[in-house]
Amino acid sequence: MNLRSLPCFLLVLLFVSSCTQESPIFKKYETVFKIGDQQEWAAKKWNNQDWVKKIDWVPDGLIFWSRTEIDILKAPETFQPYGIQLEVYGEYEVFWDGTLIGRNGNPGQEAILEPEGKLWATFSIPEHLTTKGEHVLAIRSSLYHFPDHVGIWAMDINYYDDLLTSQLIETSYIHLFAGAFLIASFYFFFLFLGNKKEYPMLVFSISCFFFFALTMTQFIRTTVPIHYSLHVIRLEVITSLMFGISFLIPLYFSMQFPYPKRKLFLGIYVGILLYIFIFKHHSFNFTAYNMVVSLWVFSAGIAIFGVYKKAKGALLVLLTLLICVGIRYSVSFTVSLFAGFSLILLSMLYLLSLRIKEQRLAYENSLVQSTRLRLELLKKNIQPHFLMNTLTSLIDWVEESPKKGVLFIEALAKEFDLFNQIENQTLIPITQEIELCRSHLKIMEYRKEVNYSWEEEGIDPEEKIPPGILHTLLENGITHSLPLEDNSIRFKLGFESNSDFKCFTFLTFATSAREATNNMKEGTGLKYIKARLTESYHEQWEFTSEPVHHGWKNTIKIYL
Repeated sequence: MNLRSLPCFLLVLLFVSSCTQESPIFKKYETVFKIGDQQEWAAKKWNNQDWVKKIDWVPDGLIFWSRTEIDILKAPETFQPYGIQLEVYGEYEVFWDGTLIGRNGNPGQEAILEPEGKLWATFSIPEHLTTKGEHVLAIRSSLYHFPDHVGIWAMDINYYDDLLTSQLIETSYIHLFAGAFLIASFYFFFLFLGNKKEYPMLVFSISCFFFFALTMTQFIRTTVPIHYSLHVIRLEVITSLMFGISFLIPLYFSMQFPYPKRKLFLGIYVGILLYIFIFKHHSFNFTAYNMVVSLWVFSAGIAIFGVYKKAKGALLVLLTLLICVGIRYSVSFTVSLFAGFSLILLSMLYLLSLRIKEQRLAYENSLVQSTRLRLELLKKNIQPHFLMNTLTSLIDWVEESPKKGVLFIEALAKEFDLFNQIENQTLIPITQEIELCRSHLKIMEYRKEVNYSWEEEGIDPEEKIPPGILHTLLENGITHSLPLEDNSIRFKLGFESNSDFKCFTFLTFATSAREATNNMKEGTGLKYIKARLTESYHEQWEFTSEPVHHGWKNTIKIYL
């Protein structure tokens, strides 16, 4: 099973386990409350007609009671007692039919004692107290830290062992599920470090990490006991992670499916998220739900625009978002949230794989093109026309001046030797490329009897460059330029760099014989230069060639 299929497999496991339901074994009735403290209130037959259905505030950590009538629809099997799992704010004691079955903290003493107990607790119910029929759950509580959170927020009754083991099973699935996204996060982050211009890869990596953190924070209750006074910290972390994910996912889709005025719309969207985050900030469910709705609406709009523009993967993203709507109305909000985020992240992974595939194909094509053009360039340097002209000039020099003829031969041999050394390499030192250019100028001086000169400015000897591109520019300058009045042609190579790019400037000082037109046909030399730059720097380069008042100017800018 590879990295891409693992999250999908785990998502199916989570979804199936969440949707599996057994026939209910209990029925819960309305809970009533009363401030005060009398032990008799735990009794099964106590008359609670004067109790209230809701308490908004319990001041100063006072003791209060709650009573809930429960019908057991099916008696437990022998030696397999039922248990009750509660999510209740506060420190409390639990009574079942007047019998104390568990304690979670020290109710009424929170102001003087250290916090004790946990928000999610499980208690065993004696087997003889779970006969089929009516029963009463009574809870003696105090709420020192959050006096406005009175109530039973979640309750489940099942076999005690099943309540405990189900938490462990859920935890194991969740850890595998979250771990897959953590691995994906690190994997694509390291890929980004190899190519720091691939910002969609970085956004996807951060999104996976945030989703991992969100999953672990949401389900931390099964591994880390949290006192109810610390629960707000967990909710703040969840809300902050939701804010990050709600921003990053549309940002990612914006990068994949660009649309007009993207920065403006993203700014408006961030403003909406901030408003949701700040408005009713204490209502975490309200905040989370509205962030999810905003994420869906904005992402769907981007996907629809992508479908309209026939962008690759846009239709899949739109279908994924529509499936998320169906999931939302099929299961609980929590399950739909994690199932939906998982599907959206998988669709993002698909888009990223398409992008990586396109880059790989482009790189392979550049290698093929570079190899073909390199062979053509080599053929150009040893073609009969070049050799005939060179040998003819060599014969003349040997007859007129044997010493210069020997120097001519040595220069020709040196150029071929240098060319054979570098033509199979991807990058070579700039000094080696300059040496090749100087050698070529010596040969052309003997052939054309023109005074060629070479100048350098700001060259860093440690820099590297694709082989042959300066040599190609030099050859173009010689071929398409006429000497100045003093029978000279001058070439100058400049270099500058900063934190964003490095730039090579190649100047030809001569009388240009080229036509400065936008539709000038691109020759083999320029194709070779561009193929070599693509091979070494992918799309992170820029090449310009234009006439200037003194001749010709070529600029190669490589972005860092």
